[in-house]
Amino acid sequence: MKEADEESNQDDLYEHYKFTADPGQEIIRIDKFLCDRLPNFSRNKIQLAAKNGNLVVNNNTVKQNYKVKPGDIVALVLPYPVREFELIPENIPLEILHEDDSLLVVHKNAGMVVHPGHGNHSGTLVNALIYHFEHLPELPSDFSGRPGLVHRIDKNTSGLLVIAKTELALTRLAKQFFEKTTERKYLALVWGDVEGSGTIQGKIGRSKKNRKIMAVYGEEEEGKHAVTHYNVIERFGYVSLVECALETGRTHQIRVHFKSIGHPLFNDPEYGGDKILKGIKTSKYQKFILNNFNLLKGQALHAKTLGFEHPVTGKKMMFNSQLPEYFELVLKRFRDYCKK
Repeated sequence: MKEADEESNQDDLYEHYKFTADPGQEIIRIDKFLCDRLPNFSRNKIQLAAKNGNLVVNNNTVKQNYKVKPGDIVALVLPYPVREFELIPENIPLEILHEDDSLLVVHKNAGMVVHPGHGNHSGTLVNALIYHFEHLPELPSDFSGRPGLVHRIDKNTSGLLVIAKTELALTRLAKQFFEKTTERKYLALVWGDVEGSGTIQGKIGRSKKNRKIMAVYGEEEEGKHAVTHYNVIERFGYVSLVECALETGRTHQIRVHFKSIGHPLFNDPEYGGDKILKGIKTSKYQKFILNNFNLLKGQALHAKTLGFEHPVTGKKMMFNSQLPEYFELVLKRFRDYCKK
Protein backbone atom coordinates (compact mmCIF):
# COMPACT_ATOMS: atom_id res chain seq x y z
CA MET A 1 0.00 0.00 0.00
CA LYS A 2 2.88 2.28 0.84
CA GLU A 3 4.43 1.72 -2.61
CA ALA A 4 1.14 2.59 -4.30
CA ASP A 5 0.91 5.81 -2.30
CA GLU A 6 4.45 6.74 -3.33
CA GLU A 7 3.60 6.10 -6.99
CA SER A 8 0.46 8.23 -6.68
CA ASN A 9 2.45 11.05 -5.08
CA GLN A 10 5.06 10.84 -7.82
CA ASP A 11 2.34 11.17 -10.48
CA ASP A 12 1.15 14.37 -8.81
CA LEU A 13 4.56 16.01 -9.13
CA TYR A 14 5.36 18.35 -12.02
CA GLU A 15 8.81 18.60 -13.58
CA HIS A 16 10.03 22.20 -13.26
CA TYR A 17 13.69 21.84 -14.24
CA LYS A 18 15.65 19.08 -15.94
CA PHE A 19 19.40 18.89 -16.61
CA THR A 20 21.64 16.23 -18.11
CA ALA A 21 25.15 16.19 -16.66
CA ASP A 22 27.82 16.56 -19.36
CA PRO A 23 30.27 13.71 -20.09
CA GLY A 24 33.02 15.83 -18.52
CA GLN A 25 31.02 16.76 -15.42
CA GLU A 26 33.07 16.61 -12.24
CA ILE A 27 31.47 14.55 -9.45
CA ILE A 28 29.81 17.04 -7.11
CA ARG A 29 26.94 17.16 -4.64
CA ILE A 30 23.54 17.65 -6.20
CA ASP A 31 22.84 20.86 -4.27
CA LYS A 32 25.97 22.50 -5.71
CA PHE A 33 25.18 21.12 -9.18
CA LEU A 34 21.73 22.73 -9.10
CA CYS A 35 22.92 25.99 -7.50
CA ASP A 36 25.21 26.49 -10.51
CA ARG A 37 22.23 26.14 -12.84
CA LEU A 38 19.46 27.78 -10.81
CA PRO A 39 20.81 31.09 -9.47
CA ASN A 40 17.41 32.01 -8.00
CA PHE A 41 17.50 28.91 -5.77
CA SER A 42 19.57 29.04 -2.58
CA ARG A 43 21.35 25.92 -1.40
CA ASN A 44 18.96 25.80 1.56
CA LYS A 45 15.94 25.70 -0.78
CA ILE A 46 17.52 22.89 -2.79
CA GLN A 47 18.34 20.94 0.37
CA LEU A 48 14.75 21.39 1.54
CA ALA A 49 13.54 20.12 -1.84
CA ALA A 50 15.72 17.02 -1.38
CA LYS A 51 14.33 16.48 2.13
CA ASN A 52 10.79 16.65 0.72
CA GLY A 53 11.58 14.14 -2.02
CA ASN A 54 11.54 16.67 -4.87
CA LEU A 55 14.96 15.83 -6.35
CA VAL A 56 15.02 13.02 -8.89
CA VAL A 57 18.07 11.53 -10.63
CA ASN A 58 17.55 8.98 -13.40
CA ASN A 59 13.89 8.65 -12.28
CA ASN A 60 14.86 7.88 -8.65
CA THR A 61 14.39 10.19 -5.67
CA VAL A 62 17.75 11.14 -4.10
CA LYS A 63 18.96 12.85 -0.94
CA GLN A 64 20.88 16.12 -0.68
CA ASN A 65 24.26 14.38 -0.39
CA TYR A 66 23.86 12.58 -3.72
CA LYS A 67 26.90 13.04 -5.97
CA VAL A 68 26.05 13.92 -9.57
CA LYS A 69 28.02 11.91 -12.14
CA PRO A 70 28.50 12.34 -15.90
CA GLY A 71 25.36 11.45 -17.82
CA ASP A 72 23.00 11.76 -14.85
CA ILE A 73 19.55 13.15 -15.64
CA VAL A 74 18.69 15.51 -12.78
CA ALA A 75 15.18 16.89 -12.28
CA LEU A 76 13.52 19.14 -9.75
CA VAL A 77 9.86 18.16 -9.36
CA LEU A 78 7.27 20.08 -7.35
CA PRO A 79 3.60 19.48 -6.45
CA TYR A 80 2.23 22.24 -8.69
CA PRO A 81 2.41 23.03 -12.41
CA VAL A 82 5.10 25.27 -13.86
CA ARG A 83 3.86 28.84 -13.74
CA GLU A 84 3.61 30.45 -17.14
CA PHE A 85 6.32 33.05 -17.52
CA GLU A 86 4.76 36.50 -17.42
CA LEU A 87 6.34 39.68 -18.75
CA ILE A 88 5.47 42.54 -16.41
CA PRO A 89 5.75 46.16 -17.65
CA GLU A 90 7.84 48.30 -15.31
CA ASN A 91 8.36 52.06 -15.33
CA ILE A 92 12.14 51.96 -15.63
CA PRO A 93 13.78 54.93 -17.43
CA LEU A 94 15.41 54.19 -20.77
CA GLU A 95 18.47 55.98 -22.09
CA ILE A 96 17.49 56.36 -25.77
CA LEU A 97 20.13 57.59 -28.22
CA HIS A 98 17.92 57.33 -31.31
CA GLU A 99 14.30 56.52 -32.07
CA ASP A 100 12.14 56.41 -35.21
CA ASP A 101 9.07 54.49 -36.35
CA SER A 102 11.05 51.28 -36.89
CA LEU A 103 13.61 51.04 -34.12
CA LEU A 104 15.38 52.59 -31.19
CA VAL A 105 18.98 52.47 -29.99
CA VAL A 106 19.41 52.38 -26.23
CA HIS A 107 22.32 52.53 -23.83
CA LYS A 108 22.19 49.83 -21.14
CA ASN A 109 23.91 50.36 -17.83
CA ALA A 110 26.05 47.66 -16.25
CA GLY A 111 24.04 45.71 -13.69
CA MET A 112 20.85 45.58 -15.76
CA VAL A 113 19.80 42.20 -17.15
CA VAL A 114 18.59 42.40 -20.76
CA HIS A 115 15.66 39.97 -20.51
CA PRO A 116 13.85 38.06 -17.73
CA GLY A 117 15.05 34.58 -16.82
CA HIS A 118 15.71 32.36 -13.83
CA GLY A 119 16.22 34.65 -10.84
CA ASN A 120 15.61 37.82 -12.87
CA HIS A 121 11.87 38.23 -13.30
CA SER A 122 11.84 42.01 -12.98
CA GLY A 123 14.01 45.07 -13.42
CA THR A 124 15.23 43.98 -16.86
CA LEU A 125 15.51 45.96 -20.07
CA VAL A 126 12.57 44.01 -21.51
CA ASN A 127 10.39 44.96 -18.51
CA ALA A 128 11.21 48.59 -19.28
CA LEU A 129 10.63 48.22 -23.03
CA ILE A 130 7.15 46.72 -22.76
CA TYR A 131 6.16 49.53 -20.38
CA HIS A 132 7.27 52.28 -22.78
CA PHE A 133 6.32 50.54 -26.07
CA GLU A 134 3.29 48.39 -26.82
CA HIS A 135 3.15 45.41 -29.20
CA LEU A 136 6.88 44.95 -29.72
CA PRO A 137 7.57 42.05 -32.14
CA GLU A 138 9.33 38.85 -31.11
CA LEU A 139 11.70 36.47 -32.82
CA PRO A 140 10.81 32.76 -32.66
CA SER A 141 12.60 30.02 -30.71
CA ASP A 142 15.62 31.21 -28.72
CA PHE A 143 14.41 34.80 -28.44
CA SER A 144 10.79 33.91 -27.62
CA GLY A 145 9.52 36.05 -24.77
CA ARG A 146 12.05 38.80 -25.52
CA PRO A 147 10.05 41.44 -27.40
CA GLY A 148 12.00 43.83 -29.60
CA LEU A 149 15.36 42.15 -29.00
CA VAL A 150 17.61 41.45 -31.94
CA HIS A 151 20.78 40.88 -29.91
CA ARG A 152 21.86 41.14 -26.27
CA ILE A 153 24.80 41.93 -24.01
CA ASP A 154 25.73 40.54 -20.60
CA LYS A 155 24.28 41.88 -17.36
CA ASN A 156 27.51 43.60 -16.27
CA THR A 157 28.44 44.85 -19.73
CA SER A 158 27.38 48.42 -20.47
CA GLY A 159 26.67 49.88 -23.89
CA LEU A 160 24.53 49.91 -27.02
CA LEU A 161 21.61 47.78 -28.15
CA VAL A 162 19.25 48.20 -31.11
CA ILE A 163 15.58 47.40 -30.45
CA ALA A 164 13.06 46.65 -33.22
CA LYS A 165 9.59 48.24 -33.03
CA THR A 166 8.00 46.47 -36.02
CA GLU A 167 7.98 42.94 -37.48
CA LEU A 168 9.72 44.22 -40.62
CA ALA A 169 12.49 45.91 -38.66
CA LEU A 170 12.96 42.84 -36.47
CA THR A 171 13.26 40.49 -39.44
CA ARG A 172 15.65 42.67 -41.42
CA LEU A 173 17.85 43.55 -38.44
CA ALA A 174 18.02 39.89 -37.38
CA LYS A 175 19.13 39.03 -40.93
CA GLN A 176 21.98 41.56 -40.69
CA PHE A 177 23.19 40.07 -37.41
CA PHE A 178 22.93 36.55 -38.85
CA GLU A 179 24.88 37.52 -41.98
CA LYS A 180 27.48 39.40 -39.86
CA THR A 181 27.06 42.69 -41.72
CA THR A 182 26.60 44.76 -38.56
CA GLU A 183 29.51 46.57 -36.93
CA ARG A 184 30.08 46.07 -33.22
CA LYS A 185 33.08 47.32 -31.28
CA TYR A 186 33.75 46.95 -27.58
CA LEU A 187 36.32 48.39 -25.19
CA ALA A 188 37.76 45.94 -22.69
CA LEU A 189 40.36 46.23 -19.96
CA VAL A 190 42.25 42.95 -19.81
CA TRP A 191 44.99 41.52 -17.65
CA GLY A 192 48.54 41.49 -19.06
CA ASP A 193 50.53 43.24 -21.77
CA VAL A 194 48.67 42.17 -24.91
CA GLU A 195 50.26 42.07 -28.37
CA GLY A 196 49.48 45.12 -30.52
CA SER A 197 46.68 43.53 -32.55
CA GLY A 198 45.39 40.15 -33.53
CA THR A 199 42.51 37.78 -34.06
CA ILE A 200 41.21 35.16 -31.65
CA GLN A 201 39.44 32.18 -33.18
CA GLY A 202 37.97 29.30 -31.25
CA LYS A 203 34.67 27.46 -31.13
CA ILE A 204 32.59 28.47 -28.13
CA GLY A 205 30.24 26.21 -26.20
CA ARG A 206 29.03 25.60 -22.67
CA SER A 207 31.70 24.54 -20.21
CA LYS A 208 31.42 20.85 -19.37
CA LYS A 209 32.37 21.58 -15.77
CA ASN A 210 30.22 24.65 -15.15
CA ARG A 211 27.17 25.28 -17.36
CA LYS A 212 26.96 28.92 -16.22
CA ILE A 213 30.06 29.82 -18.24
CA MET A 214 31.43 29.15 -21.72
CA ALA A 215 34.60 27.46 -22.92
CA VAL A 216 36.72 27.47 -26.08
CA TYR A 217 36.96 24.18 -27.97
CA GLY A 218 39.09 22.89 -30.83
CA GLU A 219 37.89 22.67 -34.42
CA GLU A 220 37.05 18.98 -34.08
CA GLU A 221 35.04 19.52 -30.90
CA GLU A 222 31.59 20.87 -30.16
CA GLY A 223 30.77 24.58 -30.02
CA LYS A 224 29.98 27.41 -32.43
CA HIS A 225 32.48 29.18 -34.67
CA ALA A 226 33.60 32.49 -33.13
CA VAL A 227 36.01 35.22 -34.24
CA THR A 228 37.17 38.27 -32.27
CA HIS A 229 39.51 40.90 -33.76
CA TYR A 230 41.32 43.19 -31.34
CA ASN A 231 43.65 46.16 -31.25
CA VAL A 232 45.48 47.56 -28.21
CA ILE A 233 44.45 51.16 -27.48
CA GLU A 234 46.48 51.85 -24.34
CA ARG A 235 48.96 49.97 -22.15
CA PHE A 236 49.28 50.19 -18.39
CA GLY A 237 51.96 47.59 -17.79
CA TYR A 238 49.94 45.01 -15.92
CA VAL A 239 46.70 45.59 -17.85
CA SER A 240 45.82 46.69 -21.39
CA LEU A 241 42.88 48.58 -22.87
CA VAL A 242 41.82 46.85 -26.09
CA GLU A 243 39.22 47.55 -28.76
CA CYS A 244 37.42 44.41 -29.90
CA ALA A 245 35.52 44.00 -33.17
CA LEU A 246 33.12 41.07 -33.25
CA GLU A 247 32.85 39.01 -36.40
CA THR A 248 30.45 36.66 -34.61
CA GLY A 249 28.26 37.22 -31.55
CA ARG A 250 28.47 34.24 -29.20
CA THR A 251 27.55 34.22 -25.53
CA HIS A 252 30.43 35.69 -23.44
CA GLN A 253 32.53 35.75 -26.62
CA ILE A 254 35.04 38.47 -25.70
CA ARG A 255 35.29 37.27 -22.12
CA VAL A 256 35.97 33.62 -22.91
CA HIS A 257 38.21 34.38 -25.92
CA PHE A 258 40.56 36.58 -23.91
CA LYS A 259 40.54 34.05 -21.08
CA SER A 260 41.64 31.42 -23.62
CA ILE A 261 44.76 33.41 -24.59
CA GLY A 262 45.74 34.13 -20.98
CA HIS A 263 44.32 37.67 -20.70
CA PRO A 264 41.04 37.52 -18.72
CA LEU A 265 38.99 40.69 -18.51
CA PHE A 266 39.78 42.85 -15.49
CA ASN A 267 37.37 42.06 -12.60
CA ASP A 268 35.57 39.28 -14.49
CA PRO A 269 34.34 36.92 -11.74
CA GLU A 270 33.26 34.07 -14.05
CA TYR A 271 36.54 33.87 -15.96
CA GLY A 272 39.11 34.48 -13.24
CA GLY A 273 39.73 38.18 -13.82
CA ASP A 274 38.62 39.25 -10.34
CA LYS A 275 41.96 38.15 -8.86
CA ILE A 276 45.30 39.98 -8.97
CA LEU A 277 46.93 38.17 -11.90
CA LYS A 278 49.79 40.55 -12.73
CA GLY A 279 51.95 42.99 -10.83
CA ILE A 280 54.11 43.37 -7.76
CA LYS A 281 53.13 41.75 -4.46
CA THR A 282 53.07 44.83 -2.28
CA SER A 283 50.22 45.84 -0.01
CA LYS A 284 50.03 49.23 -1.76
CA TYR A 285 49.60 47.65 -5.21
CA GLN A 286 47.11 45.11 -3.93
CA LYS A 287 45.04 47.86 -2.33
CA PHE A 288 45.19 49.85 -5.59
CA ILE A 289 43.85 46.89 -7.61
CA LEU A 290 41.14 46.03 -5.07
CA ASN A 291 39.94 49.64 -5.08
CA ASN A 292 39.66 49.47 -8.87
CA PHE A 293 37.69 46.23 -8.59
CA ASN A 294 35.28 47.96 -6.22
CA LEU A 295 34.73 50.82 -8.70
CA LEU A 296 33.60 48.44 -11.45
CA LYS A 297 30.30 46.57 -11.65
CA GLY A 298 31.68 43.29 -12.91
CA GLN A 299 33.94 42.76 -15.93
CA ALA A 300 35.47 45.88 -17.52
CA LEU A 301 33.64 45.64 -20.85
CA HIS A 302 31.66 48.27 -22.76
CA ALA A 303 29.72 47.96 -26.04
CA LYS A 304 30.94 51.22 -27.54
CA THR A 305 30.06 51.16 -31.27
CA LEU A 306 27.05 49.79 -33.11
CA GLY A 307 26.52 50.07 -36.87
CA PHE A 308 23.84 48.65 -39.16
CA GLU A 309 21.68 49.48 -42.19
CA HIS A 310 18.31 50.99 -41.38
CA PRO A 311 15.77 48.21 -42.05
CA VAL A 312 13.46 50.51 -44.05
CA THR A 313 15.58 53.26 -45.64
CA GLY A 314 18.75 51.21 -46.12
CA LYS A 315 20.78 54.13 -44.75
CA LYS A 316 23.97 53.22 -42.88
CA MET A 317 23.58 54.11 -39.21
CA MET A 318 26.46 54.33 -36.75
CA PHE A 319 26.28 55.00 -33.01
CA ASN A 320 28.94 55.53 -30.37
CA SER A 321 28.56 55.69 -26.61
CA GLN A 322 30.80 57.11 -23.92
CA LEU A 323 32.47 54.89 -21.37
CA PRO A 324 30.68 54.95 -18.00
CA GLU A 325 32.22 57.33 -15.47
CA TYR A 326 33.43 54.51 -13.21
CA PHE A 327 35.21 52.86 -16.18
CA GLU A 328 36.87 56.19 -17.10
CA LEU A 329 37.90 56.63 -13.46
CA VAL A 330 39.60 53.22 -13.41
CA LEU A 331 41.55 54.13 -16.58
CA LYS A 332 42.57 57.48 -15.07
CA ARG A 333 43.78 55.72 -11.92
CA PHE A 334 45.92 53.37 -14.02
CA ARG A 335 47.37 56.29 -15.99
CA ASP A 336 48.28 58.07 -12.76
CA TYR A 337 49.73 54.89 -11.30
CA CYS A 338 51.93 54.36 -14.36
CA LYS A 339 53.25 57.93 -14.13
CA LYS A 340 54.30 57.35 -10.53
